[in-house]
Amino acid sequence: MKFNKVLKDIKTYEAGKPIELVVREFGIAAQDVVKLASNENPIGTSPAVQKAIIANADRAHLYPDDSMFELKDALRKKFSVTDENIIIGAGSDQVLEFISRALLDDESSVLMSAVTFAMYEIYAKQMGAKIIRTASYAHKYDEFMEAYKMHKPKIVYICTPNNPTGDATSKTEVLKIIEAIGKESLIVVDGAYMEYAAAKDEKYAISAKDLLAYENVIYLGTFSKAYGLGGMRVGYGIAQTALINELYKMRPPFNISTLSLAAAIEACNDETFVEESITLHQEQIKRYEAFAKENGFAYIESYTNFITYLFDETMDAAKISDALLKRGVIIRNLTSYGLNAIRITIGTQAQNDVFFTHFSEVIV
Repeated sequence: MKFNKVLKDIKTYEAGKPIELVVREFGIAAQDVVKLASNENPIGTSPAVQKAIIANADRAHLYPDDSMFELKDALRKKFSVTDENIIIGAGSDQVLEFISRALLDDESSVLMSAVTFAMYEIYAKQMGAKIIRTASYAHKYDEFMEAYKMHKPKIVYICTPNNPTGDATSKTEVLKIIEAIGKESLIVVDGAYMEYAAAKDEKYAISAKDLLAYENVIYLGTFSKAYGLGGMRVGYGIAQTALINELYKMRPPFNISTLSLAAAIEACNDETFVEESITLHQEQIKRYEAFAKENGFAYIESYTNFITYLFDETMDAAKISDALLKRGVIIRNLTSYGLNAIRITIGTQAQNDVFFTHFSEVIV
């Protein structure tokens, strides 16, 4: 069997290890495993969302409303846009896939920062496109413009706040990049963690409505983080109607489930839960910052629901991650990104207590 030649250069996306794997491999009881690897909401899912899922369970045999009218209506009100500006995906990842399939081929290129969300590269390589990276993980105007002028990429990715590093780019800087790039390039502003950045410092807050003035820009958002629907896989893209209409040609029918749709509608309307999630995060992340300072290692200032610890040559991120895994604490090892670093989702107080207990022991 002969596969497409582009597959030779694609690495499989490495997801955060599931609790079930730790239970199987190390014989640790599921209730004793603390998962702080995948940036899921540590307080779970809104009670209102849980009720909506249960209420719609007897409709699981039915396809969802493919117009997704109620969800689009909730997003329309949230962002002050129109239904025609919105496309729904099975996570924002699927919208990324639509974008790559709609725009890329083996003669095109995409531009992104040095360290950013892995799926940008994977989807681009699936289409045979060339990957261009800046020198820094931060989204620096000069670096992006130099690469843009040299390569004229078909897609430019701005991930803010950035995953897996946690830094953010100000709204002023993002708009500066957008306005300097020609309309032949699509600019993707990935705001998967925007709720956290907006709550921390409004100068980093970017709304989808801010970007609708630009015909070559799409804003991506998700319900997987602050809204607590990681297991439901619902995301969205917001852009001018002409762009959305083209992306719809890539969308399969019924691309999110009946239960996912019901959950996302309720989640979008439950801002109180989001506020509670962010408040917990803002309280608990201070512990991680203080611990790093007390123990003499660096961290990237975070505008997300996770923090990245950076180590020098005296510490080994891979060994630390493995040691924690054997103790039932799952975090993300970032050595595959070229960083001697770990990424930790900020958990509940109890989860964080467990992390610090074990982490203190493995770094001795």
